[in-house]
Amino acid sequence: MLEPSHRIGMTDPVRIPARGPGVNRFSGGPAVTDGGVTPSRADARRNRALVLQAARFAFEEQGLGVPLGEIARRAGVGAGTVYRHFPSKEALFRATIVDRIELFTDTARDLAEVPDPGAVFFRFLSSVVRLAVRNKALCDALEAAGAGRFEPSPGVGQDFDDALEVLLRRAQEAGAVRQDVGIADLRALLVGCLSMERAVPGSGSGGGAPGRMTALMCDALRPERAVTELEIEPVKRNESRCGVCGAAIAAAHTGRPARYCGGACRQKAHRARERTRQT
Repeated sequence: MLEPSHRIGMTDPVRIPARGPGVNRFSGGPAVTDGGVTPSRADARRNRALVLQAARFAFEEQGLGVPLGEIARRAGVGAGTVYRHFPSKEALFRATIVDRIELFTDTARDLAEVPDPGAVFFRFLSSVVRLAVRNKALCDALEAAGAGRFEPSPGVGQDFDDALEVLLRRAQEAGAVRQDVGIADLRALLVGCLSMERAVPGSGSGGGAPGRMTALMCDALRPERAVTELEIEPVKRNESRCGVCGAAIAAAHTGRPARYCGGACRQKAHRARERTRQT
């Protein structure tokens, strides 16, 4: 009896491809390495990882405005390689932030049974803002999602909302958060707080006073009228304060240093001096 290979060779001649690097001489397909992974698949996975890493840093710095060509340059691959793994910039953007949002979700779930739910709730909100404000990609994603223009991935945004709502409900049951606040209010406050923190000079980059807007947001959620004592910003060198309202006055480059921040305070000071003379 003939061997199966001989029978196949008699009834269905097979052309044996030329041998070369990366070619399996029996199947004509990619050669399999000792680890069972073809070089082409290993290269594809490595390129995808390079693109994701480059995109993550680029989006963190520039947000959605970064061009795909810049990401390809950072990854050291061609633009075609980027498109082969991610059909659009939005798809690549989504892939870079899903794990970040999932990390927030997992953290919220881990905190769901922790004692002192009020303190836990406010610490979690502050942490989300503090971490997200340094990452322009997250800021853009959360702002777009809050406006209904973006969904990170099917279920990812909803999972975050659900986990956050558990923390909110527990804090409300403990009397630490006002009862008339819902998850939609909280999401809008988070987005607004991110925008305000980014607008504060130096916030998110080591300067200024990051966290002030977050403290004000948290106070708006508290049921009592007690407020958080905000940290007073140090007076910068060559900077004076308005004699009426206390606002900072930029140093004058020429002439006498200003005593008031503007005309309104100058008029108030003038009227106060007039009243003092009349008495």
